[in-house]
Amino acid sequence: MPDQAMSDADAVLAANQEFYRAFTARDLAAMDALWATETQVACIHPGWDPLVGRDMVMESWAAILGGAGAPQIRCEAPRAFVLGPSAFVICREVLEQGRLIDTNTVVSTP
Repeated sequence: MPDQAMSDADAVLAANQEFYRAFTARDLAAMDALWATETQVACIHPGWDPLVGRDMVMESWAAILGGAGAPQIRCEAPRAFVLGPSAFVICREVLEQGRLIDTNTVVSTP
């Protein structure tokens, strides 16, 4: 029988992978589907002020994904840390300009 924590971690890593797939494909509908609708959300893009609230976050993604200069990005070495109904992933984001360390938080909703 598979370890439950491993299954949860795998699900978190799959959601993280889908985030980067949507980003790379510039798929706003897929990105929108990843963000919570029943709980508060926030986002910090590199070099931006924090964005709080789903409307602000999704407006930012529409601008980024719809812009001609949207960066090409790849996620490397993701590690999931499950904390009950929430989790976070740390990874390296590889861009043409260099690498960033990123943290993505995931919250399970019923």
